[in-house]
Order: sequence, then C-alpha cells, then structure tokens
Amino acid sequence: MADFETDYLIIGAGAVGMAFADTLLAEDPDCHITMVDKHAKPGGHWNDAYSFVALHQPSAFYGVNSRELGEDRIDDHGPNSGLYPLASGTEVSAYFEQVMNRHFLPSGRVRYFPLSEYKGGAEDGGHTFASVFSGDETQVKVRRKLVDATNYKTSVPATHKRKFSVADNVRITIPGKLPDLWMEGGDIPTTFVILGAGKTAMDTGVWLLEAGVHPDKIIWVRPRDSWLINRRYTQPGSDFFEDVVTSQIAQLDAARDAEDGHAMFAALEVDGHMLRIDPETKPEMFHYATISEGEIALLRQITNVVRQGRVQSIEPGKMLFAGGETAVPGGALYIDCTATAVDFHAYNALKPQFDGDTIILQALHVPLVTFSAALTAFLEVNFDDDATRNALGIPGPLTDTPNTYPVALLTNLMNRMAWAQNDKIRGWLATARLDPSGPTVARLVQEKSPKLAIMGKFQKAAMEAFPSLQRLAAAGKIEHDAA
Repeated sequence: MADFETDYLIIGAGAVGMAFADTLLAEDPDCHITMVDKHAKPGGHWNDAYSFVALHQPSAFYGVNSRELGEDRIDDHGPNSGLYPLASGTEVSAYFEQVMNRHFLPSGRVRYFPLSEYKGGAEDGGHTFASVFSGDETQVKVRRKLVDATNYKTSVPATHKRKFSVADNVRITIPGKLPDLWMEGGDIPTTFVILGAGKTAMDTGVWLLEAGVHPDKIIWVRPRDSWLINRRYTQPGSDFFEDVVTSQIAQLDAARDAEDGHAMFAALEVDGHMLRIDPETKPEMFHYATISEGEIALLRQITNVVRQGRVQSIEPGKMLFAGGETAVPGGALYIDCTATAVDFHAYNALKPQFDGDTIILQALHVPLVTFSAALTAFLEVNFDDDATRNALGIPGPLTDTPNTYPVALLTNLMNRMAWAQNDKIRGWLATARLDPSGPTVARLVQEKSPKLAIMGKFQKAAMEAFPSLQRLAAAGKIEHDAA
C-alpha cells in the first residue's frame, strides 16, 4: 500500500527538475508534486561543482521562470567586463535552495525528499524510493506522471571516475581543491598541469592565472581544441538585442554558404561570433561553451600545450599517451578536468518527451536546458494529448563537433517556427524569463522600437539558409549517429 499519493513524481531536484516543477505549479494550480533527489540540497550538480565555477551564460535566463537570478547590471571589471554578470556556483546553489524553501514547500503542493534514490515503479502507478542513509523505502502512488529530470546525467570533477591511471606518488587533485592550496604553506607546487580541454579546464586556467600563477608554470593537456561561443552575442535585454540577432543572422548566412560545419564555424570566427583559444589550431570540438574575449586573452598566455590525445597514465616525471610520452617537472600538481559534463551517448538516444505516464526532460532549444524544462511543463498543462505535445517540442541533440552542430540548429529553428505559430506558446514566451528573446521582443513591440527592423533581416536569412541547413544537418546526423 502506498504511503501517500501525488500527481507528479519528479526524479531529480537539479536545475532541470526545478525549472519544470516551477512552471507546473504556475500553470496548474491544483497539482501536487513530489521531488526525489540523491543530494542533500536542491540544485543537482551545482552541489558538487568546483568552488570557483560560474554560469557560462548570463544569469538573466537561467534557473526557474518565476524568480530572477543575479543582478541587473553590467560587470565593470575583470574578463567579463562590459557584459551582464555570471552567477557564481555559490549563488546558484543558494538560489535553488531559496526556490525550494521559500516558494515550493510553502505552497503546500510540493513534497521534497533529499538524500533519496528512486528505485522504480509498477504498472499500477506505485513507485518506490529509498533513503540513501537508512535504506528505508517509501511507496508513492503517482496519479498522473513520472518525470525523469536526470536524462542529462551531468558529471563534474568531484563525482566522475578517472579513465587514466595515476602512480601512488603522483600529486593530483580536482579544481575544487585549488583554493585550499594556500593552507599547505611551503608545499605549493611550482608546476600545474591541467588535464582536459573543456570549459572546466578553461575555468581552471583562468583561475590559476588570476591567482598569480605564471603562465610558464602551467602545462595544459588539450586532446582537442574547441570552438567557443562569444558571450558578447548571448546577452539579454534590449541594449544587446541587435547584436544578438546579428549573430543569429550570421549563423544562418554561414550555414547557407558553408560546405560543412567546420567551414561554417570558420566563417563565424571572422566577425568574432565564434572564438577559439589557439588561432593556429583547427578546433575539432564544440560543446556550446560560452566565453568572453577577456577570458580568451588570458588563456592564450598559456603556451605550453600538449596535444597527444588523452592521457593514459601518469608516472613520476612523465605523462603517457597512446602514441608517446611527455616529460613533466618533478613535484607537479595535476588537475583533473576530464569529467564530461553531459553523457553525450546516453543523452543522445533521443526519444519523445511525452510517453503516456512518463515525461523525459530533454532540450527543446539546445543548449537552454532550464528553458526547455519550463516549456515542457507548459506543454504538459496546456495541450491535451502526447502527439500534439511532442510535435510542439522535438528534442534536439547535444552535438559534439562543428559538423554535427547544424542538426541541433535546425531542430531549434523548426521548434521556434512551430512556437511562433501557436497562440498559447507565443503568449507564454512573451513573459517567460528563461527565454532569451521572447520578453525582449514583446517589450520592443509594445514600444514600437525601430530595433525590431532587424527581425525582417532574420526572417529573410532563415528562408535563404533553410535548404543548406537541411543539407548540413543531414550530413551531420550521419556523423552524429556514428559517434
């Protein structure tokens, strides 16, 4: 017999699960929600992230729809100068805790079970979760739907398992431990070796440089270089509106003229819409990382870059790779930044979000995961059948390379076209904080702003680019499916 009943059982109280629950509460005033999560606090992987982590994207469109995150001001110093601030990991964690404790729980319509693991369900609607510490099980009957908010399977340095061996007398740590090095007195390492090429590694490089480590004392193992989104073209609000749309037009124009994704990104680099750290190295990776030109300038100071693929093992005085080895000064500190933020292979087994009594949260506008989760909740409440909901929300893949990026871009564009033609969704987007463009466009329409003239250029660019984008996406999908 069930211990209690609920309308929606959400597995995962991270950013995605919280965004879905927030919109569900707003759109359906009668529903009851239960949330189950392994962490001791809401916020998911933000609880495990390194201490100096920050959002890649502006805080203005991250989190849950009903509550602002961050300050409405422009940074006036540091590598993000001239752009809207990025919430720190501490700020994000505190934000989600406040959403739970000051909004969800006081509503009387949410039950939250931290330090609990979902065990499974039965055909009669019964589901089981257990306490991580005691193992005691709780039975809950779900009247409507189970919501899987764990499909991204996010991994951070503190939780992932290394895929390389390390000798016992080699000094290795994770980024989150770096701020505590000052407590080691005279045992501060003289050489720092960054392992990994993703945004965590970039953040670590910036942190070391800003902490006073000389660039010559940093070795960076980069198996693949990455294309990076210029944060200047992702800013919210009317002041940046024309720059943002200009960048979107540039993507469409590049897709129209390019032979493949690599050529498309090379074209976008010309006017600074895409960035790379090393101008002499062709990037083979694209994971949607967003960065400022100030951060790029800092990271280019690190010139001792090892490009021999992924490290296989580390021994005193050397790193071993599949095709050779590299000498490293004695006493070096290795910093493991090799965690993959998202399990691309697991996530990209894409499926319809709505499937009877189950919802699997996926990205409807890649890579805006909290916006996508909020929109999914809106679709759940405001449309009557799964076929309609799924047609209005087609999941996009989290692509890995420049050639596969057009697959996601085409999915985003087609979803946006469908939303623009639906009165319900269009109305919701006009007030949705998590949508980077909807509220800004609505405000400019109300003001009859001349800035909206650029939207005509966007529509023209989209029509001209569509056939080529379909061609690039078809070729990219072959590569994507084979990965």
